[in-house]
Amino acid sequence: MALISLTTDVPVHDPVIVKEKGVYYCFSTHGYFYRSTDLRAWTYGGKVFDSLPAWTRNAVPKNDGKDFWAPEVVFRDGMWRLYYAVSTFGKNVSAIGMAVNKTLNPESADYAWQDAGMVIASTERDNFNAIDPAVCSDENGQDWLLLGSFWGGLVLFPLDSDGFVKKNSEPLFIASRQREGEMQPDPNPVEGGFIFPHNGRYYLFASHDFCCRGTASSYHIVYGMSERIDGAYCDEAGTDMKWGGGTTLRDSFSFERWAGPGHNSVFKDDDGKIYLVYHAYDRTDEGHSKLMIEEIKFASDGRLLL
Repeated sequence: MALISLTTDVPVHDPVIVKEKGVYYCFSTHGYFYRSTDLRAWTYGGKVFDSLPAWTRNAVPKNDGKDFWAPEVVFRDGMWRLYYAVSTFGKNVSAIGMAVNKTLNPESADYAWQDAGMVIASTERDNFNAIDPAVCSDENGQDWLLLGSFWGGLVLFPLDSDGFVKKNSEPLFIASRQREGEMQPDPNPVEGGFIFPHNGRYYLFASHDFCCRGTASSYHIVYGMSERIDGAYCDEAGTDMKWGGGTTLRDSFSFERWAGPGHNSVFKDDDGKIYLVYHAYDRTDEGHSKLMIEEIKFASDGRLLL
């Protein structure tokens, strides 16, 4: 499928797209968001927070309340929930918070992001990193929070009805670069996870290798499939993503112009079309990261087609 035109000048990183009352909203790292009525022409909508809630300074002191990464946005019980990560670059001293809003339209009288507090945190004692949140509901309506990166890999936690990690729940590891029977690699470059349910299967997407290096970024998007939300997620060769598996969807060789495609989400529109949403680094514009959107389809055996 061809990339949707006119999306490539939108300066985003770690994008996610949702829709409300006929308007598309794209949220990204740093809290910026953009609006569109056709997925092609986008206008800047504003920033979620001018400064982060006070609790983030205690949870992640070196962030100092300045910025957040990789938002996830879902609609639950009549409210929008925005999950976001606050972190220390290169460390797993991180936290995921949540804000809620009645509407995404900043012109509405009901528009106001309200801090709901911390959902989960990680410290140097943990073998996971509380960044890159993504939420998926299973066939029973149970919400799960997917998160993680270089420390241990990608993990799942069950959420309660209010959107917080259930008390005393343990991380369920579902993706790593570690090979079965071998020591965990250092680093363990997998992050940006996203789970999308479709036709009785769950699709786990992840980004392998390294982002944030402009056109030198080695990020690339991989995926695997499972019949259960908690895995095992196997790639097209049958390798479990928990043990280094993942079929490559997009990499720096997919397009002449774009390097390091990664940190994707998946968006299903009202007409049933399904889109892969991600960022890539523009070789024609000093390696700046920009919004990429592609329609994806599914083969009869469940494989993804691009």
